[in-house]
Amino acid sequence: MSMNDSWFRDSGPTFVVNKSKSSPGKTTNKVAGIDWNFNSWGGAEDGCYTDWSLDLLVAKKIISVERLPRFPQSIILEGGSIHVDGEGTCLTTEECLLNKNRNPHLTKVQIEDELKAYLGVKKIIWLPRGLYGDDDTNGHVDNMCCFVKPGVVLLSWTDDKSDPHYERGAEAFSVLSNSTDANSRKFEIIKLHIPGPLFMTQEEADGVIQDGNGKPRLASTRLAASYVNFYIANGAIITPQFGDKKWDDEAVRVLSLAFPDHEVVRIEGAREIVLAGGNIHCITQQQPACP
Repeated sequence: MSMNDSWFRDSGPTFVVNKSKSSPGKTTNKVAGIDWNFNSWGGAEDGCYTDWSLDLLVAKKIISVERLPRFPQSIILEGGSIHVDGEGTCLTTEECLLNKNRNPHLTKVQIEDELKAYLGVKKIIWLPRGLYGDDDTNGHVDNMCCFVKPGVVLLSWTDDKSDPHYERGAEAFSVLSNSTDANSRKFEIIKLHIPGPLFMTQEEADGVIQDGNGKPRLASTRLAASYVNFYIANGAIITPQFGDKKWDDEAVRVLSLAFPDHEVVRIEGAREIVLAGGNIHCITQQQPACP
């Protein structure tokens, strides 16, 4: 299957589950796929590339291959811009979903209504901004904050007050601290420290093949590196490592404590992935098991 980019989290389907009782004591999972609209994270003028025609076919193709019901959507939304806890709560950022380059014709309340209808959630937690430097996606939540389980979140953090991300982390912490989830639980917030600032080298910039269609990758650009951008697999946490031993090891320690029943698997070459603006979570998409 052809596509314009590798960020399957954003152009692929978001799978949803409807749990129903098929018989006394037995629950059946009905799985479907949401086919969001996609505009390359901002459209022809503000997006990452100008031709995303193949990306628009990805979700429909996958859902068809899997022979699942398809829920088409007109709202522009990427899978990396939302996180759900499975019990009615959704995390997102105002920086992304309220950006004028996505759905300028919709109000915040109207966007909430769409998320509630299609994701089956009852409450949206709006963080103001995403990770500092995550300009490609306009602050996707999957670089900023995610659920460990209902009521528990991991938040991209830095203790360095001179780092531009510090203010973003602090304001997100404040919102989460003063919020409750869909079931009125206060959040337990686990801080997951970002690596020290990483910048694209001239050699790395020279190694990116540009065809004139994509956003330029320039030397000295700060990389949007975050350990929150991991993938939860069956029994494993697939986590990026950026070559910063102190914070790489700390991330593994924190994730191991947060997910005691999972093996934390390090992806040592994650710096190569982040050169293009995303990481492990961005190039993956989980699919619930069908009955």
